Formats: sequence, C-alpha cells, structure tokens
Amino acid sequence: MNIMIENESQQSKGHTTEAELPQSAPDLENAHPADAALHLENLPLEEQVRAVSGLPVQEAADSIVEMSRHDRIEIMRNLQPEAAAGLISAMALDDAADVLEELGYEHRDILLKYMGTEEAAEIKSLMAFDPDTAGGVMNTELLVLDEKLSVDEAIQLIRKEVEDKEIPYYAYIVDDAEHLVGVLSMRDLLLSKPRTVLGALIGTQSLISVTFDVDKEEVAHLISHYNFLAIPVVDYSDKLLGVVTVDDVIDIIHEEATEDMQTMVGAASDETVDSPWTYSMSRRLPWLTINILTSAASAWVVSLFEGTIAQMAFLAVLMPIVANQAGNTGQQALAVMIRQLAVKKLERKESWLAVLREAKIGLANGSIIATLVLGVVYFMTGQLSLASIMAMALFLDMLVGSLAGASIPLILRALGRDPAQASSIFLTTLTDSFGFFSLLGLAGIYLVG
Repeated sequence: MNIMIENESQQSKGHTTEAELPQSAPDLENAHPADAALHLENLPLEEQVRAVSGLPVQEAADSIVEMSRHDRIEIMRNLQPEAAAGLISAMALDDAADVLEELGYEHRDILLKYMGTEEAAEIKSLMAFDPDTAGGVMNTELLVLDEKLSVDEAIQLIRKEVEDKEIPYYAYIVDDAEHLVGVLSMRDLLLSKPRTVLGALIGTQSLISVTFDVDKEEVAHLISHYNFLAIPVVDYSDKLLGVVTVDDVIDIIHEEATEDMQTMVGAASDETVDSPWTYSMSRRLPWLTINILTSAASAWVVSLFEGTIAQMAFLAVLMPIVANQAGNTGQQALAVMIRQLAVKKLERKESWLAVLREAKIGLANGSIIATLVLGVVYFMTGQLSLASIMAMALFLDMLVGSLAGASIPLILRALGRDPAQASSIFLTTLTDSFGFFSLLGLAGIYLVG
C-alpha cells in the first residue's frame, strides 16, 4: 500500500522528471531507515514529500522517525493530512507521540482526527507525560503476561502478539491488578519447563523499575549501570505503564550530550545546521547580548589601569596570555564537571570534592606553567620583576579558572538551571576580569607605583 498525495504535474517541475523518481524509489524502499532518512534530508522539500509519498507506509514512517527534527516537521506539514495520519499510525506509539508533539497543537489535532479513536487515545495518553521524563520516552507496546499463566501458555500468547511489539527481549509479569511483579527474559522463558507457572519463575526477584516522573537522564543512567536492554515504567502503585528501551537511551544520551555542548556556548539545545537561520539567531542573540555586557566588565577592569599600561606598554602584550591560559584551564574543568553531572547525579559532598580536585590540578598546572612563563618573559625583557609579576598573575588566574570551571555548573544546578547553560560565557568573563586585574594590579603596585 502506498501513500498518495496531490501534487502538481511533474512535467512542470523543471529539473525533476517522471523518469527520475522511479530510479531513487527502489533504493529508498530497500535501504535501512537511517540511510533512507539521510538521503531524504539531502533533498529539497518538494522532492522529500514526493519521495516519501512513493514509499510503502511502514518504510516511509520508519524513515521519517530517523530524520532530523526540522526536516520531519516540514515533511509532515506538507503531506496531505490523511497521508500524514497514515504515517503516524505506522510508527511506534512513542515515536508517534514525539512527532505529533513537534508539529504543534493545530496540526496535531487535525491528524488525530484522521486516526482511529483507540489509537489516538493511546497517543494522547503518552503526550500527557513530561517529554523529559520516563513517561515521556516510554513505549507502551510491550509483552505483558499474567503471573498465573504457564510457560507453554505464555509462549503461545507471545507468538500471537510479538509482531506488534517493538522490543520482545523481555516479558513483563503482572498480577490481576496489572501491578508489575517480575520481568523475564525470552531466554529464561524458553528454557523453562512447559508447565511451570510464571509466578514461580520470578520467585523473589529483585525488581528494578522507574516511576513515570523520573528524569530521562536518570533512566539512561540506570539502563547503562545495569546493562539492561529495557527498564519498566510504573506509576506510584507499581502499575505497569510502559518500558524505556535501550534505543531510546542512545537517543537520550546523544541529545543530552549535544544539548550540553551547545548550551554551554549559548546556542539552542536542539539547533542543527538544518535549523532555520532565524530560529538559530533568535536563540543565540540573547546570550550574545549578555556576553557583550559581561565583556564590558572586563574592559572596565582594564580601563582602571590605563595609566599603568601607558607607562609599561609591554603589559598589553602579556594580558591576552594570562586571559587565554586561564580560560583554557577553566574550560577543561568545566567540560569534566558538566560531563560528570550528565552521567552521574553527584551528591553535595561529592560535588565539592570534585571542585577540590580541580583546584589541586589548577595549583599543579599553574605552578608549572608559571615557572615556564617566568623564564620566557625574563629572557625576552631582561626584567625579573616583570617576569615574576606575570608568573604570579598567571598562576592565580589559572587557579581561579579551575575553581570557576568546576563551580559554575554546580551553582547553576543549585539555582535550578541547566548546568551547561551559557557556562562558558560566565567562565570567560570571570577569568578575563580576574586575569587583567591581577596582572595590571600587581604591575601597578610593584613596577609603576
């Protein structure tokens, strides 16, 4: 079955002809969804819509799920509503909910009207959860077995239902009230004696699950920690709601790493090279404006020592060295701390021990680099006092950079903000201001004053 949409006559498309479309369609139809998605993303929107429309429903749906957010939004909005609804219906429920969430209220409501009542209700129930929680990323298409079933009965039931399930590696055992009481791998189930009751198989199993409101990063950490392929999601009474699978976790880790890297410098968390330039501009401009204001603080510090610089112009040559070296030191500590916070929820004691560790590194590296700079500046100028002041200012600023790089993410987290959010901007302001102040202040006291 193919999705058909209304298009203008292909003869009027100029460079795209009827002869060209069949050449690419077989390749897309037989390609892996991820490869098909990559190919589609490189096409103009009009050709994307036409290519998707020529694919079987399931292949088209799988490919769209793999596409970047902005590309799939544009495709879905440019398909006929009935065709777009057909694609949504072919997706796994969690993917369908994600795509509809991205389309916005008005378009979402239109597509839901073209879908079956029961299916639309299931998708709406998933969309009710916070997208950053276990409930927001879980899949409800899982194998659920009653604890009273025998192994033989369970296997017969699985054979009937497995085709509609996304990841049949585990079977989830529930009681009469649909409370989760155990988890069985397919291997354990198949190797068990036919007449054994499932309740007896799970015995006193140590059950690991998450509630629907647990942050998705914590879910990813748990799956990674226990090496699970999936983890069940329950409500507060342990009623089974769904499951978060390892493929979802890979996406979560990728998204969070991208988000941390981009928000650290003030870019949008979901920005890509395919994002509309106006969207990127609107997300970056506020932080660039803040950066101008914070840079003004560094400039103001320099202006306080205008007379000192005028009397010893060589200080202007040394200033960028202090600022850049301390900035790099801080960025190293910042990257390590943000990554640590992303993969592990640090307790308060652990957090400040990590800051202390970075301070030790800053002290050690600062001492070595300061000694090296002392020799270089003395060799260049022949002035031991100037070389000593440069070394001392560099040492102090590298120490401050290490402490700031490790502390800023913790402070942002304590304020309820993303630890990575524009942290690089705050760090640069601090290291530049302190570096200029320490170098010019020491020079003003010991060389000029």
